[in-house]
This record gives sequence, structure tokens and C-alpha cells, in this order.
Amino acid sequence: MIDKLEFFIALANEKHFGRAAEECGVTQPTLSAAIRQLEEQLGVMLVSRGSRFQGLTPEGQRVLEWARRIVGDARTMREEMRAARKGLAGHIRIAAIPTALAMLQRLTTPFQERHPDVTFSIMSRNSLQVLSMLENLEIDAGITYLEDEPLGRVTSVPLYEERYHLVTASGSPLSERKSVTWKEVGSLRLCLLTADMQNRRIINRHLADAGSAANPTLESNSMILLFSHVLTGRWASIMPKNVAESFGFRADIQVIPITEPAAHHLVGLVATHREPFTPLVSALLHEARLLAEADIER
Repeated sequence: MIDKLEFFIALANEKHFGRAAEECGVTQPTLSAAIRQLEEQLGVMLVSRGSRFQGLTPEGQRVLEWARRIVGDARTMREEMRAARKGLAGHIRIAAIPTALAMLQRLTTPFQERHPDVTFSIMSRNSLQVLSMLENLEIDAGITYLEDEPLGRVTSVPLYEERYHLVTASGSPLSERKSVTWKEVGSLRLCLLTADMQNRRIINRHLADAGSAANPTLESNSMILLFSHVLTGRWASIMPKNVAESFGFRADIQVIPITEPAAHHLVGLVATHREPFTPLVSALLHEARLLAEADIER
């Protein structure tokens, strides 16, 4: 039953029988047969079928909720028993918003030192994708904003506050200032994150509140690409201070606080709320709390 539920979750995520089979490492006929057997066992149709996948039935949507819960609990049980036998080991999948990638080493490095048999996969995603991947059991934890947009049923640990700065080349407009306003920043030639990023929606809102508009001449989902364009001297960008500092202090780049208002937004670790948590997620939440406490004491 658990295997069939995992196939069903994969189909709901991929919305395509072939891709779901590939994700599960089985043939398409094997996956299709498992879904039909699951329907027979439950006595309801789960999938609307035609020449291709057409979505889940209302009963399928409800079964999907149960499947995520049951598969999540089964994985937790297996991981807990493995930890009891061998100690903490395994693989943690994390999705993080682009502006949080620079700080993740502060979480993963001490964790890996304490638990050397644990490995990580880290992906860059927007805030909505982070929450969707959590719900679909595609990741174990996420790093995202804890305010402004609904998080759903998650456990969260606040880590730090984003504070926004103008990042611009020395000698460019406003580069000699000690601080700048949002309205002034709105008049510059900007490169910013793409519109699907919550960071961009936050920046848009602050610019609009200042009577300006975000009209970037270049957009990307990569902070590295944005910074490389700032280096040319033809663009400026708006970045959290921790991101700008991660590229190293350079004489040719100025990082200037943006005031009026001095905006800040909370970022933290999120994990699907479950009792008990898997040993890996429980240890990661503990590490996040240690990191947050250390920052408070500094």
C-alpha cells in the first residue's frame, strides 16, 4: 500500500504518467497498474483519465491528503528506526529563497560537523515553490519568509531579518551617500530578482509606498548574475545586506542602507508540522534554534 501511495503522490506532483514513473524509477505500465490497484482497493476513482492525465477526481484530492500524511509518517518511522540502529545518518533536502542561499552555510556547516554521516541537497526556489515542495514531500525543510504570505501548517524557526541596501558601483549616482531613500533608488537603472520572487514583491511594495515604481532593465532569479551586472557600473541593485556582504567587501562596490522606511522582513526555517518529526528534521530544527539564539546573544 505504501508504494502505491508514493506512486500516487508522484503522479499528483508530475501530472503525467510517464514523468511520474521516471521519478519513481519504474515503468509507466507498472505505475499505471499500481494506481488502478489502489483505486480497486479503495473503491473509488482517483484519476480522471483520457488519452492523457486529466487531473484528480474529488476523491483523489482527498486521498492525496491522506497519502501525504501516511507516506510522511512511514518515512519518519523508517528513519527513526535507522537512527536507532546506526545513529543519525541520511540525506536532507532543502529548498531556499535566493536571498537566503548565502547564509545557509551557517546552518549546514555546524550541523554536518555534529552529524558527519548526514549529506545535503540545496535548491534555489521562490517562496511559493518552497511551500509547495514541502507539501508534496519533495523536500525536508525550506528557508523562506515567515511574514506577508500564508505558510500553512508548518513549524518555523526565525533565523534573521533581511535589511535592504542599495548595491552600486563606486562613482555611480548616489554611491557617495551614507543612506538613500526608496524614492531615490527607484530612479536608478536597476537589476532585480524576477517578479515571481517574494523578495521582488517586497521591493515593489516599498517602492510603490515611496511613490516610485520598480522598472528594472534586467531581471534574473540569480543573485550572482545581478551582482555581476552591478560590477559593470551600468546597473544598481537592491539586496539584503547579508547577500551583498557574501560577495566580499570591494572598494569598487558600495553597499548603502535604504531608509524611509528602514525595511526589514523575517526569514526562517520551515518544516511540515508533524509529531514526531523525523530524526533528521528534528536535528535540523534544533540546529536552527541554536543559530538563532547565537545571533540574539551577539
